[in-house]
Amino acid sequence: MDTIKNDLYTRKLAEKWNFIRKFAAENTYWNMIYCISKRMEIAAAHQLRLSHESKCSRLHGHNWTVTVYLMSEELNEDGMVADFTSVKESIHGYLDHGYLNDLIDRNPTAENIALWIVERIPQCYKAVVQESEGNTAMAVDERKIAGKESLVL
Repeated sequence: MDTIKNDLYTRKLAEKWNFIRKFAAENTYWNMIYCISKRMEIAAAHQLRLSHESKCSRLHGHNWTVTVYLMSEELNEDGMVADFTSVKESIHGYLDHGYLNDLIDRNPTAENIALWIVERIPQCYKAVVQESEGNTAMAVDERKIAGKESLVL
């Protein structure tokens, strides 16, 4: 009796896997993930509020290099994750030649700027902010990439 049950279970399992394989073969876009990145330069000033003495507490500026990473499982009606121009306008258009202390709602460290970017764009899962050569910060929203880490990082 157990042999019959095991054979039936094995046959049903094989049928399910055959269905999944056939479905995947017939549906090219099944389980697709689309990723884009947009790199831009932003000239901006800031004045950090720090718990220790630092020259960064004085007003100063940087030519920041910002890279924004976006992901979607579906393309929009135009066949895009997001329009590159819209992404640039959302970040560069808002921050460029600005005083970051007035533009973002937190102490404008490179880390906080990266966090602000990830929160600003719904499809953005990662932002890398380089304030100068050798000084780079990154923010990654793990909730947006759960189960896809190996594909997007």
